[in-house]
Amino acid sequence: MTPAADQFAVTVEQISNVVVRPDITLTQVPAPSRLAPFALALTAAPTDVDSDAFSGRFVLLHDPDGVEEWGGTFRAVIFARAELEADLLNDDLVGEVAWSWISESTSHLQISEIGGTVTSNFGQSFGTLAERPAEGFVEVRSSWTPTEDDSGAPRDDLGGHLTAWINVLVCAGGLMPLPEGVAHVAHARRRG
Repeated sequence: MTPAADQFAVTVEQISNVVVRPDITLTQVPAPSRLAPFALALTAAPTDVDSDAFSGRFVLLHDPDGVEEWGGTFRAVIFARAELEADLLNDDLVGEVAWSWISESTSHLQISEIGGTVTSNFGQSFGTLAERPAEGFVEVRSSWTPTEDDSGAPRDDLGGHLTAWINVLVCAGGLMPLPEGVAHVAHARRRG
């Protein structure tokens, strides 16, 4: 293995050791291959297959040569989508609240170059469909660069970056505090 492959293997192991709530199912999916030589992608959904309250995607990119826009050799990219009650979607502060999920979830990490967007969508029915309840969702997209030491290794255990994304999903999905039994990311199903 090359040193870059070794470094990425360490990162994947750190992510595999993250403890995940039993009400969230993670699935490893094909990672984008054009963005970086090394990449890992996971999706999240409620364990209850009848629920579509939230969904998300976590991508970790690694380019040992570094990427100027990233300001480093690693980049974490997250996406979270959740259904929200209509009265919350009409709130002028929904964007600030959703961005606070990112800020709070990443506050303990050593990161730079953080950015993102919050999008809300609200639908109200009229005419013959007027009896349908209003519905909508919020989407949060963000990415950041884990800061590195002089050797180019991330200063943080990158499992913490996965945990930050899970915390965003918990906030977005309105999940209750962490229950007792937990499962490891290593048990994630791989889609064919």
